[in-house]
Amino acid sequence: MADAEDLTIRRVGDVAVIQAPLYVNSDGGQQVSSAVATLREEGVTRVVLNLSDCSIANSIGLSFLIEVLETLKEAGGRLSFCSATKSIAKTLQIMGLLQESIMHDGEEEAVAALDG
Repeated sequence: MADAEDLTIRRVGDVAVIQAPLYVNSDGGQQVSSAVATLREEGVTRVVLNLSDCSIANSIGLSFLIEVLETLKEAGGRLSFCSATKSIAKTLQIMGLLQESIMHDGEEEAVAALDG
């Protein structure tokens, strides 16, 4: 189960970087979704989800990420992913999340792609 302290958010210029929890399941996915909703209220529409700590993502957690992607897209923003394991990256690809966003190897690359 993901605890609230597992999720960290920081700003790099106009881009928000969310450090994903260990498990992107119903709890972890909800945490990411809530964090993005708060960021949207603050006017942030460009978000990087750093998956370096994430080892498991299930269908419920991924449904939250699809919702996050749609929310940002509707606001004229973008979502990028970075630092995922091969299995998580493949899962995101299969679920269609990488049709509207990009997977980057590292956080700096992901932030630069959204910042420009």
